[in-house]
Amino acid sequence: MKLAKRLEGVKPSPTLTISARAAELKAKGVDVVGFGAGEPDFDTPELIKQAAKKAIDQGFTKYTPTVGIPALREAIAASVKEQHRVEYRASEVLVCCGVKHALFNLFQALLDPGDEVVVFAPYWVSYTDMVRLAGGRPVLVETDIGGQFEPRPGQLKRAIGPRTRAVIVNSPSNPTGAVFSRAALQAIVDAVKGKDILVVTDDIYDRLVYSGGYENILDLDPTMKQQVALLNGVSKTYAMTGWRIGWILAEAELISAMQKVQDNSTSNASSIAQRAALGALTLGLDDEVERMRATFDERRKHIVARLNAIPGVKCFNPAGAFYVFPYIGELLERRAPGATDSLGTDERLVAHLLDAHKVAAVPGSAFGAPGHVRLSFAMSMEQIDKGLDRFADMAKGLA
Repeated sequence: MKLAKRLEGVKPSPTLTISARAAELKAKGVDVVGFGAGEPDFDTPELIKQAAKKAIDQGFTKYTPTVGIPALREAIAASVKEQHRVEYRASEVLVCCGVKHALFNLFQALLDPGDEVVVFAPYWVSYTDMVRLAGGRPVLVETDIGGQFEPRPGQLKRAIGPRTRAVIVNSPSNPTGAVFSRAALQAIVDAVKGKDILVVTDDIYDRLVYSGGYENILDLDPTMKQQVALLNGVSKTYAMTGWRIGWILAEAELISAMQKVQDNSTSNASSIAQRAALGALTLGLDDEVERMRATFDERRKHIVARLNAIPGVKCFNPAGAFYVFPYIGELLERRAPGATDSLGTDERLVAHLLDAHKVAAVPGSAFGAPGHVRLSFAMSMEQIDKGLDRFADMAKGLA
């Protein structure tokens, strides 16, 4: 069967692949510690579940407008106004089946073949492939642990060309957990302001920040509103990954174009999940959110200390999200037991870690950062310690 050429450069999501492989082994009775999944291990708060049950009991189970129910769009606009002091109309909000869906719609609506999108590496695995699926070309700006995973002065300006249509900002970051400083955000504003370039700010981890405050582009410069597409959702903040509700706020013209894409693909997000998301935003759950954030913070401190105690591992201390992204380059120079060659790549190390030690992690290469691995700490402290004991045994056993 002849398939579309646009799929040739697109790979299956490595994070989903690793998680599926770990789940398959667990289903066979294998004791696997899965550091791969990017979802909170907490249950969805009870008030949110009650809001969904109430929607079902009231028969709120039919189609909704593609753009989302008015009450949810208004609540989203109100939450952004409260957080960032920037006003959006409901007509500037589109509710989607998760932030991934919103990003996919965005690039389909924004890009023509050959248009460019600047992506800071390490990057979330789907950014580059979604750009390619829309006919665009991702332009990578490399960052590293020495620079706190922020672009250095001048890097962004050199990456911008006549076909640049957007710059993606993901802060806090998946996979690094880095939170962009005010200086880094200001450099982005300086590079793009007044140009026909959209700043795509993926704020899905904005409530999971552990040191310092949180700012995005609009906090620095509210006049950038016309050049900003702000994406967020309920999955990480409220432990609602499976509910599949995300959204985008942008100029009405772009929202209308994205609606055309969504009209002809998914139509509306789940009516029941929309009512649940409305509950998340309006039922006063700040204490629940803070409880989860504080627990993640304890795990963060613990996992960073333990990883940095393993010879050959250097772990960046994330300021947000729920991932660590240690550098394991020294381990790649060593050999697994019985092997004649060194491990060589992070993919081979991750494969050895899973096959021989029953620990699932995601290779840094999947995020554009060879020599690293990503570990999620969205799991119990007991599981973290079990997995890190095995990780340390793996490192100790390399020759």
